[in-house]
Amino acid sequence: MGRGPGAHHAQRRAEIADAVLAIVADRGLAAVSLTEVAAQAGISPGRVQHYFPAKRQLIEAAFERGNELSSARIRAKAGADLQAAEPRLVLTTVLGELIPYDAATEAHMRVRQSFHAFAFAEETIAARLRVLYADFHRQMADLIARDQQAGHIPAALDPRDTALALVALAEGLAAYVLTGVTPASTARQQVLAAVADLYR
Repeated sequence: MGRGPGAHHAQRRAEIADAVLAIVADRGLAAVSLTEVAAQAGISPGRVQHYFPAKRQLIEAAFERGNELSSARIRAKAGADLQAAEPRLVLTTVLGELIPYDAATEAHMRVRQSFHAFAFAEETIAARLRVLYADFHRQMADLIARDQQAGHIPAALDPRDTALALVALAEGLAAYVLTGVTPASTARQQVLAAVADLYR
């Protein structure tokens, strides 16, 4: 990261977001507060409030940070250049990342699902999620279309509808994992089976 006030500001925001994720991983979303985040980050509550005046903004920052860390994990598994990677590998890796499998991914998914809950009551957040999901579904649909062109997936399938169904399946199963309805291993098997069905 470069030097200067802008770089310091971005670094401090990332550190605070990491503190939120750590609290969620350890004690759950209900434990997130200005004082708890400040203690976790090793700064004053006033400094946290300077960057994030409200709890909702802390959750939003953690949501963004979680997505950033998730993208890094995906690239570590599937390759730095996702465009050059095998579509099925990228599809499987991305969908698998939506199912919690350790403390870091569980914290991320708890924050992600909580951010969705905010969207039920706040149109500005709902509008933002619609934009994010439109891009996410397009990327997943592009992967499916690439393997359709290669003859690996039936041409009759609609890539966008299929992408939407796969993402919805993974995130729905993630909610079940977080609430203890089903174990992560079962959820992961269901997602892998859904992907495998595309290639039969």
